[in-house]
Formats: sequence, structure tokens, C-alpha cells
Amino acid sequence: MSAPDFAALLQAFFTDRLIAQRRASPHTVAAYRNTFRLLLRFAADRLGRAPSQLLLADLDATFLGKFLDHLERERGNTARSRNARLAALHSFFRYVAFTDPTHALLCQRILAIPSKRFERGIVEFLGENEVDALLDAPDNATWIGRRDRTLLLVALQTGLRVSELTALRRQDVTFGTGAHVRCLGKGRKLRCTPLRREITKILKAWLRERPPEPDEPVFPSARGGRMSEDAVEYLVAKHIAAARQRCPSLAGKTVTPHTLRHTAAMQLLQRGVDRSVIALWLGHESIETTQLYLHADLRLKEKALARTASSGRAPARYRPKDALLTFLESL
Repeated sequence: MSAPDFAALLQAFFTDRLIAQRRASPHTVAAYRNTFRLLLRFAADRLGRAPSQLLLADLDATFLGKFLDHLERERGNTARSRNARLAALHSFFRYVAFTDPTHALLCQRILAIPSKRFERGIVEFLGENEVDALLDAPDNATWIGRRDRTLLLVALQTGLRVSELTALRRQDVTFGTGAHVRCLGKGRKLRCTPLRREITKILKAWLRERPPEPDEPVFPSARGGRMSEDAVEYLVAKHIAAARQRCPSLAGKTVTPHTLRHTAAMQLLQRGVDRSVIALWLGHESIETTQLYLHADLRLKEKALARTASSGRAPARYRPKDALLTFLESL
């Protein structure tokens, strides 16, 4: 295969397949772009050729396996991040197999590279006293402090993702009867999330400080433009650091903007809201995604245990008598 063909295939994958045909979101395009940036730099370093001179045959299953190992061992990526990079590679080579069947065997071997299994940790969320400490951290006497506190309140009540929070504009907020915010979430799903009365009052007061144009961001940067996701992560980390001084239980927790989303979900679950409603509230693709919140709160399990009736017998374990069964039970 000639050298320019790989570059042409990669460019067509982004312009034709991702953007034109699939209408992938900017987040998906950016994630795939970053994967191939890393791959091309790795290939240029290992093979000694510029990215534009690479051949498709250079990127076989063995070489891509070394790249994935490099991500974990040298860059320190988690198995979850490795799998996300692999998903981007799989998507590209499925496109290559369809576009140029002469490379079907190469693509088949690459598509056979499996995702790596990983341990799923317990969902981190904030308790009521921790939420209060976080909301008390911003300084309401300053413009930045009022912005940060309003953002934290909206995030904790609505469970919006960081990208959804930063994308909110004035025209996405509706007050009056049925106050709510609208957002275009993951998977291009448009959803409306209701606002509690006290949150509506605070958000309305905040927007009186903002320009009235419909396209103005609800939570702007210090310069008036749209906040970056990194800026939201920074403000959450800053206020969590301040909140730890008055709430010791925060010392052992890693709190990110996504933790606020988990907290919103747990508050709904603890108040008895059905999982299907929580899935709609958060914009989950499947109700099974909401299942993980059931494992996060020990109090829910304790309530379930309290409902079980005792049989009056002392608990006992199964003890196999056969030697072979004993061996199998010991594995």
C-alpha cells in the first residue's frame, strides 16, 4: 500500500465517517483525534518515520498491542482509558475494512483485540453535611463567589454533566410555573430538568447580574466567555479544599464535578425516586447504568436487611462431604 493511502484513509474517517455520516459530537471527535495523535507519535518514535509516511501495514495487531501497553505502563493510563483508546482504533479499522476490503485480514486481527476488564469502584458521593460545607465555601460577597455557589447548587440539584453545565445559556433556563433547564446531553439527547423553588430563586438572582442576551452563558468565565471544563474542575477542587477545614469527612474523598452528579442521583434514590425516573433525570441511555447507585449507599442495603425475617435457626455454611467437592469448594 502506498504511503499516502493511510493518511487519506484517516482523514476520510474523520471527515466522512465521524462528522458527515455519524454526526459524532465534538467530544467524540476530540477523543478519537487524541487517540490517533498518541498513536502517530508512538509510531514515529518506534519506526523512525514521519506520521504522513506511515503505512497501514505498519499498524498491525502486534504493533497496536505494544501501543496499548505503552499507554498503561509508560503513560500511566487506567484500563478504562486504554479501552476508550481501543474503541477509537476499532472504529477506524471497521471503516478501513468496509472502504478497502484488501486489508480485511489486517482489520480482522485488530478488531479481535479484546477490551481489558477492570474493577468497578463504589460510586463516590457527598452526604448532606458535606454538601452544606461545600456550598458555604464560596464567598458570596464577590462576583466569582456568587457564580461558583450558583453553579454548585445547579449541579447538585440537576445532576448535569460538566459539558452540559458549561454549555447552558440564558435561553436554556425557564422560570415561572414548571421552572427547568434544557440541555443537549450525551448521545444528542435533549432533556429538561426541573428546578426546585429555592434553586430557582438563587439562579434568577444570579442571572440579573448577567447580560440579557439569550446566547449569553449562564456560568461565564472571568472574561465573560464560556467556562472551560478544566475551570469547573478547578473551582470544585478549590472549594472542596476550603470545605475540608470545617467538614473532616471530606478529607478522605476525591471530589470532582462528576461527584456532584453522583450526589444528585443518590439524593433522588434516597428519597425513594424510581430508578427509571433517575435514568431519565440524568440522561442515561439505559436504566442499567443507574443500577450502580444501588450499591453505593450502605443505608439502602441496611433497610433491605431490616425487612428480612429471621427463621430462628442459627446460620450455617454448606459443607461438602465428598473429597473432590471439597477441593472444588476450596478454589
